[in-house]
Amino acid sequence: MKLKQRVVLLAILLVIFIFTKVFLIDNLDTSAANREDQRAFQRVMGALRVELDPRLEHTLQSPWEIAAQWVVPREVYPEDTPELGAVLHAMATKKIIKADVGYKGTQLKALLILEGGQKVVFKPKRYARDYVVEGEPYAGYDRHNAEVAAFHLDRILGFRRAPLVVGRFVNLRTEIKPVATEQLLGTFMAVGNNTCFYGKCYYCRETEPACADGDVMEGSVTLWLPDVWPLQKHRHPWGRTYREGKLARWEYDESYCDAVKKTSPYDSGPRLLDIIDTAIFDYLIGNADRHHYESFQDDEGASMLILLDNAKSFGNPALDERSILAPLYQCCIIRVSTWNRLNYLKNGVLKSALKTALSHDPISPVLSDPHLDALDQRLLGILATVKQCTDQFGPDVVLVEDRMTLSHL
Repeated sequence: MKLKQRVVLLAILLVIFIFTKVFLIDNLDTSAANREDQRAFQRVMGALRVELDPRLEHTLQSPWEIAAQWVVPREVYPEDTPELGAVLHAMATKKIIKADVGYKGTQLKALLILEGGQKVVFKPKRYARDYVVEGEPYAGYDRHNAEVAAFHLDRILGFRRAPLVVGRFVNLRTEIKPVATEQLLGTFMAVGNNTCFYGKCYYCRETEPACADGDVMEGSVTLWLPDVWPLQKHRHPWGRTYREGKLARWEYDESYCDAVKKTSPYDSGPRLLDIIDTAIFDYLIGNADRHHYESFQDDEGASMLILLDNAKSFGNPALDERSILAPLYQCCIIRVSTWNRLNYLKNGVLKSALKTALSHDPISPVLSDPHLDALDQRLLGILATVKQCTDQFGPDVVLVEDRMTLSHL
C-alpha cells in the first residue's frame, strides 16, 4: 500500500475512533444523567409524606434559621429536607406577634410576623373546595389551597423554586385583632355571626370581605424569603394584555420565541428554560396569571425564576388553557431532567403523588378529586406537545441538557 493511501486510511480510522469515543461518552453521560434523574425521582417519592412534627434533632437552630440557610441561587430548599416537617409545623402553629395589611398586589392578604420574627403571608379562604371559578382563566379571587397544592407540586416536579407553604387555621378575634395594626384593624367587620376583613389591595372592597367561620378562618401561610435575597421583578415575555380585543405579540406571532431568544436574559443562561419549566408548572395547576415573575437581584439571568403567587390556580378543573403552554410549543425546547420527570409521573402517578403529599396538611383535603384528575389529563397534553416538537425538529434539538451543581455550604 502506497504511503498516501496509508495516511488516508489512518486518517479515516482516526476519525472513526474519535466519533465512536465521543458517541460512547455522550451515551454514557446521558445514561448516567438519566439514572440520576430516576434516583432523584425515587427519593422524592419516598419523602412525599411530610408529617408536621415540631422536633428538630441534631441542631440548636430555629426552624426559621434552617429555612433561611436552604436558599441558594437555583433553589429555595434542597432535595433532602428532613427538617421540612418542623418548619411547616412552625409556620402552622407559632404565635402571631404582629398582623398588618399585605404587600402591594391585586388580591387580599395579610402580612403576619410569627414568634421568632419570621414574616409570612396569610391568604384567606374564599371558596369551598368544589367551587368552580367560571370565566377567564385568570378570573376570581386568590385560592389559598392552590398555594399549598402548588408548593407540593413544585416538590414533586423537582424544581424546588416555590417558597414553603402550609395551611393554617387562625382565630381572627384572639390571634389577629389583638396584634393587628390600625390599618388592618380598620378593615375588620362582622357579617352575621362571622368575623371578616377586607384588607388593603388593588381589588380589596368593603363589599367583598373574606369571612371566617365564626372567628376561625382557614387560610394558607407562605414563608417570606430571607431579606438577604432581595427580589427583582420582571415582565413575563409571554404575559397577557388583560385587555379585551388586544392580543400580546406572542398570541399572533408564530416566530415570537426567536425574538425572545435574542433579548437578555433569554439569550444565554438558564432563564428561558426556567420560563418553559414554569409554563409546564402553570399549565398543570391551571395558572394563566403569570404576567410578571421574580428572580434574585443582580443575578444576570443566572438565578432561578421563583414560583411566587400561585393562588390563581385550581379554579376550573374542566378548563385546560393551552395558551399557558405557549413558551413550550413556540420554542420547542425542554430540559431533559424535566422531560424525564414528566414521564415518570404519567399513568396516574402524578395524581397519586400529589394526593399523598397533601395528606398531612392541616387543611387537608387540599384539593377536590376533579382537580387531582385534571392534573393527569393536563400531563398528557404536555407530553403530546413535546412529542409534536420532537417529531418536527428531532429530540437532539428539543431535549436540552441544563444541569447545575448546587451548593448548600
